[in-house]
Amino acid sequence: MSGGDGSNCVEIAALSGGRRAVRDSEGRSGPVLVFASGEWDPFVDGVKTGEFD
Repeated sequence: MSGGDGSNCVEIAALSGGRRAVRDSEGRSGPVLVFASGEWDPFVDGVKTGEFD
């Protein structure tokens, strides 16, 4: 996912058990945020509705 200008990019990977991993595409050796299977959809919904702005 990207903001279009290449400055706010993240990579998302599907993991076993329905989990998702998210990391900064420019900091590949940095931390990874892993969402449990039931957490991903509510997180995406929160992003779409501006919950984290």
